[in-house]
Amino acid sequence: MKKITLLKILENYRVWLRFSDDVEGEVDFSSKPRTGVFAFWNNYENFRKARIDDLGALIWNDQIDFCPDSLWLQVTGQKPEVLLAPNAQLAHA
Repeated sequence: MKKITLLKILENYRVWLRFSDDVEGEVDFSSKPRTGVFAFWNNYENFRKARIDDLGALIWNDQIDFCPDSLWLQVTGQKPEVLLAPNAQLAHA
């Protein structure tokens, strides 16, 4: 399992992330609808409250969290199968 080790909040509902395997890149949340649990982001200052939890996931409050593996896949453009490979630690190289 990947872990987020560093987070920077960028403009326009984007974040920059670094993962435990030193992969880094941006994730764009601007297309997420601002309804349901994401209504919390209607106030951009709430979006800026993102943090990393103890397990290395990206969270905002007790209702919004994103698995670091799914974010790593977005950053790298890899398919989920790569995380199941025996050499998954080397798959990003």
